[in-house]
Amino acid sequence: MRKNMKIYVLVLSLILFFGSEDAFAKFLKTEEVKSEEITGTFTLVLYGGRHSNDLETAAFLDKEGDQYEFEPYAPEFDYRIKKGVPAEEALKKAKKFVSFHNVFWRSQLSKILDEKGNVIGYELRPLYRPFVYGREDLLEIYYRIKGSKVIIEIRLTPSIFKIPFLGDLPGDAGGGF
Repeated sequence: MRKNMKIYVLVLSLILFFGSEDAFAKFLKTEEVKSEEITGTFTLVLYGGRHSNDLETAAFLDKEGDQYEFEPYAPEFDYRIKKGVPAEEALKKAKKFVSFHNVFWRSQLSKILDEKGNVIGYELRPLYRPFVYGREDLLEIYYRIKGSKVIIEIRLTPSIFKIPFLGDLPGDAGGGF
């Protein structure tokens, strides 16, 4: 009886896992692009920038008039949305937004492609001085389509959490042990 119950639970778990919509989500690709190629009107999504040392900051230009709407996988207080922004103005605001950090080096602009290779928007991410954090790109950003929404998942690379910061070590200015 117990053996049958274990098999039943295993089969049910597999059905629920493989039957779920997100179990095999396809992630969208990005490719670097020059700012001169960007035209049209966009919904500007500004993610992060919550405090002066917020490394988890990026901007997204969601192409208006297509079938997709960008939505960060985050609470609403973590991002701001501005609709109907012309390309030049959206890019200018995005660059200003991602460049506030004191170790900002430059930004990287990429186009976001749907499954068929069509451009559905753009991403502008900050790159930091590599000697400060050991690398210039500190973000992991993933895009997946769910219905008519493009869900954006943004997080810091795990390696950033292994770097000791001021105050983390005994005897540092932050107090230590």
